[in-house]
Amino acid sequence: MISPVSAAINHLLAREPWAREKLARHAGKVALFDAGVMSLRLKAAADGMVEAATADEPQNVTIRVNLSDLPLILQNREHAFSYVKIDGDADFANTISQLSETLRWEAEEDLATLVGDAAAVRLVGTARNAFDAAKTTQQKIIENVAEYFLEENPVLVRPQAVADFSSDVTRLRDDVERLAKRIEKLKESR
Repeated sequence: MISPVSAAINHLLAREPWAREKLARHAGKVALFDAGVMSLRLKAAADGMVEAATADEPQNVTIRVNLSDLPLILQNREHAFSYVKIDGDADFANTISQLSETLRWEAEEDLATLVGDAAAVRLVGTARNAFDAAKTTQQKIIENVAEYFLEENPVLVRPQAVADFSSDVTRLRDDVERLAKRIEKLKESR
């Protein structure tokens, strides 16, 4: 049985003979991707593709990731493996890392078979522009909400304001201690 994840990975591998060749060197090896609440077991096939592995097949490498790190991983794929913990076959893990960094989905190529080259380029360009606009809008909303809670309805405090307040409190404490010592000296001198 082929899972949707292995089908997607195989779709990427089908276009890259060099990637299938690298993965074929690890034929029969099983990788367990563990994200805590969910896990995925994939086995490298002799043809360089992947297939779902059964639970009774021992894994050669285990790659653990915290779900909270997934946005960071998706944002910066080049540093994805710095967020994970790897146990097992280092060479197999290194191959997986290299493939995860270099394999890319070319949406234009897939769409071109359905709608033609020019339309595919336009559709993907439009989708990218819409995604970028949504990201920009999201960032502006976050900045506006933060400004509202900092300036207009001060529920949040800027870090510099906290540092200034802390400095003022320390200075006041020191001044009060000096004043208390002066008062003590005045009492003793009477």
